[in-house]
Amino acid sequence: MGQSKLLASIVVGATVGAALSMFDRTTREKTIATTKKMKEAISFYASNREELQVLVEEKVLATKVLCESVTENVNTIVEKVDEFKELPSTIEGMINDTKSAFSLPNKE
Repeated sequence: MGQSKLLASIVVGATVGAALSMFDRTTREKTIATTKKMKEAISFYASNREELQVLVEEKVLATKVLCESVTENVNTIVEKVDEFKELPSTIEGMINDTKSAFSLPNKE
């Protein structure tokens, strides 16, 4: 019973908020322009389904390329982090080698 009141309240609140926002002239004009553009796009793609299919395929391909690029970047970052993890032991070895080189007794 509580869910139905919540959903109804959300719908009423959204409707009242949208109605109040239409009092602003700029918002009203922008909403009308956006609605006209959407109507034109829907009409165009309804009569040109091939164009819609091409558009969707292009977007899917672009998304696939982006995902591959992100994956490559993440792999590169992981490799660099691994290199940085090894860096302290490398530096420690160099320091120990330097210490031993300078601390060897001189036999003359």
